[in-house]
Amino acid sequence: MSETVRKRGRPRVLNRETGLEVAANLFWERGYEGTSIADLTAAMGITPPSLYATFGSKEELFRMALNHGISQQNSQRLQLLDAKIPVYETLKLFLYDIAEGDTQPDKPRGCIVSTAVLQHSEENASVARATAALREASMQVLKSRFDRAVREGELPEGTDTDTLARFYGAVIQGMSAQACDGACTTRLKALVDIALNAWPGKR
Repeated sequence: MSETVRKRGRPRVLNRETGLEVAANLFWERGYEGTSIADLTAAMGITPPSLYATFGSKEELFRMALNHGISQQNSQRLQLLDAKIPVYETLKLFLYDIAEGDTQPDKPRGCIVSTAVLQHSEENASVARATAALREASMQVLKSRFDRAVREGELPEGTDTDTLARFYGAVIQGMSAQACDGACTTRLKALVDIALNAWPGKR
């Protein structure tokens, strides 16, 4: 009988990758402050001590889940930006892919990086800064591609590539917000088409 009690009391072992996937989807759907430890443990089917033992804290879990989600979404997009195709076509495919990613039927709407930590309490300022740093990093990736386009003659000399990257970064964040409000893939792609009219280089 004592052996049975010990077996029943043994905490469930959680697969780390599965846990990160579950946490990413929950943070994505509810935001950082809207997701509690109780929500996370219920979704994972584990106890709070097991969560802390595996991931350290809610903040650490969020950071790991964010990186997990980004690595899944961004590998194809980074390959696209590195591809030897015209930058205008690259940007169009890149933005279309984001429009599709923001409206996946089996995933929460929008983008976790764009929307998970925008408004926040002071105690979560470090989480907000970390997420803002990821948004900044994505704009720097775009800037780097636009800098290459200047060198290769696809954008005029003197193009303000930083502001251009931030303009399309704002489009990306806006698409995420509109997806959360119910915009469909077709509508987001139409928005992309209009944003591409602002492209100052070769088409």
